[in-house]
Amino acid sequence: MTSLNELPPSLYNQIPETKEDLDWADLVTIDLSLFGTPEGKKQLAHDLENAIKDHGFFYLKNFGLSQKEVDDQFAIAQAVFALDVKEKEKYLADLSSGDYNKFRLPGNRIVNNGIRDNIETYNIARFNSFFDEHHKSHPKVILDNRNVIEKFAKYLQQEVIQKLIVLFGIILELEDEEQLAKLHQYEDLSEEHFRYMKYYKRGEEENNNLDNIWSHGHTDLGTLTLLFRQPVAALQIQNKYGEWKWVKPQPNSITVNICDTLSFLTAGYLPSTKHRVHAPPKDQQQYDRIGLLYFARPRNDIKLQTIDSPKLKRLGYTKNFFEEKGEGIPNVGEWVVAKQKYFNVRKENHNDPQPIIRGYTEVVIN
Repeated sequence: MTSLNELPPSLYNQIPETKEDLDWADLVTIDLSLFGTPEGKKQLAHDLENAIKDHGFFYLKNFGLSQKEVDDQFAIAQAVFALDVKEKEKYLADLSSGDYNKFRLPGNRIVNNGIRDNIETYNIARFNSFFDEHHKSHPKVILDNRNVIEKFAKYLQQEVIQKLIVLFGIILELEDEEQLAKLHQYEDLSEEHFRYMKYYKRGEEENNNLDNIWSHGHTDLGTLTLLFRQPVAALQIQNKYGEWKWVKPQPNSITVNICDTLSFLTAGYLPSTKHRVHAPPKDQQQYDRIGLLYFARPRNDIKLQTIDSPKLKRLGYTKNFFEEKGEGIPNVGEWVVAKQKYFNVRKENHNDPQPIIRGYTEVVIN
């Protein structure tokens, strides 16, 4: 069996951070080590609420994983993306149906001026009984390291995601602070997944033809997204004033953002945040950009309707888009497939609203 120690040591190397003075977003850092006491949770909920009001993004530290455990996952990601194309083609996601698990190869979508995207992903579903068939068929490097990957993914869901969602329960003044967390149980059927992601480097001329935008502005479709620190600066977020700010890679941190599902469940009180991927600064444009991400989502049968929250009622957040529109309320599974199809086939840089589901539309955010 291939072990992580047999992977080339160069795969563990961290790339130097940019020396450019970019317009960085001023994000709040949440210290998850404070979660262990009622007073700590209350303070974290207060800090988290302030963070999401300003940006919808925040940093997370002291989440309980060592840098080696994180670097091991980056090593696996490098090995996955180094596979031959013919090998990758054995494990392709059926993008036209809204599927996204396993490989999505670069060039699937035109970004701008006829230039195709440079994005490659390998998505891994939950390790539970609903996905037994899914996990029988993976590239050898995934199968050989399944135990390491499974342990890592489960830890993120059970020890990071669950705690954050409890904090949202406190923010919303729910009688049972774990009410939202109970919608995210690991053994349930959910479209939640762990992702290895790679943006392939581009030349200066190509970047200019793309207006330096590798992935147009969008919101994520689940509850929360976790992005592990990687040093190539490229992520930008749109603040409440419509300004794009760079997200600085912070040591030993995870960058977290609020997504569509949580926004629907709270009638917009917890807003899904617009973000995009910009070409890296010039001193990093010679590097590919590797990412580790975890996309948290509730179980599939949960309806996207506003939860019963004293705070939401008091502040007037009582109906989300679907409840206002009156064309029916999709469940999480339906929503994920519909928006994923849109992601997979959306046209380049369109400004006209594109239908997603039940009257909901989106445009590309520039």
